[in-house]
Amino acid sequence: MRAIVYQKYGSPDVLELQEVEKPTPKDDEVLVKVHAASINSWDWDLLRGKPWIIRIEGLIKPKHKILGADVGGQVEVVGKNVTRFQPGNEVFGDLCECGWGGFAEYVCAPEKALVLKPMNLSFKEAAAVPEAAVLALQGLQDKRKLQPGQKVLINGAGGGVGTFAVQMARSFGAEVTGVDSTEKLEILRSLGADHVIDYTREDFTKNGQRYDLILDVVVNRSTFNYTRALNSKGIFVMIGGSLARVAQAMILKPWISRSEDKKVGILAHKPNKDLNFIKELLEDGKVRSVIDRTYPLDKVPEALRYFGEGQVQGKVIITI
Repeated sequence: MRAIVYQKYGSPDVLELQEVEKPTPKDDEVLVKVHAASINSWDWDLLRGKPWIIRIEGLIKPKHKILGADVGGQVEVVGKNVTRFQPGNEVFGDLCECGWGGFAEYVCAPEKALVLKPMNLSFKEAAAVPEAAVLALQGLQDKRKLQPGQKVLINGAGGGVGTFAVQMARSFGAEVTGVDSTEKLEILRSLGADHVIDYTREDFTKNGQRYDLILDVVVNRSTFNYTRALNSKGIFVMIGGSLARVAQAMILKPWISRSEDKKVGILAHKPNKDLNFIKELLEDGKVRSVIDRTYPLDKVPEALRYFGEGQVQGKVIITI
């Protein structure tokens, strides 16, 4: 089969389209013919081997030679212990806990990593969902369940996680403010954001507005800047961020909780958690995938270069 392979950390130039052996599923796995995959920040970090903590499973060279965690495809073969799927089923899921491998024509995955694809979604739309939508839902619900009428601000709202978070927060009855660059404001309005802020013109931590939840995908400010924009008993939830920002938040969490009556939450990604619930939101039309650009498999290096520029609206998709 064809796959995009890399043997060393570096720029997209280290990626190569190669013929590799087609995988064979284990007893608890299914073989999926991949129709589409999407790029996430983990792919970008693993490609470069940065930050250094990303090399925990491969200090000198990458452990997993084929990137791509989010996939949408069709089951071709099932292992003898598989009960949830059969050949022909259309599925999607996040493979980051089971070896990656989505930037290829075929991939094997445990059945627990996949769910049936919504019938109203294309493979491209389905591949855009798993990691970004799960992170968005966890950010809105895991640390403290979002309540109708609460004010939510999403920083970095125009990216993969952010576009799902805007839609989910609106579907839960929240008043949503989306923050991003000038060119992304229109898509945020189309997704239902009640208010939009252009970060190049306005600092949301200094405009006097207060929020019950700040969900930040960018994490480019001091923790105190975020808590200043929270209501009493409000919560700031960070998704990602540099090691320095994460360390600062962890150190300050107890002090902020006691002195300001506010909370700081650091999200730990739980792959595929509540993916069936997200599937229902997709089927009901409450949430949709936002796709910026689509590239064929042999253009994965070009796709990752574009992703690395940081201007993506929604998701970048690889079609196979």
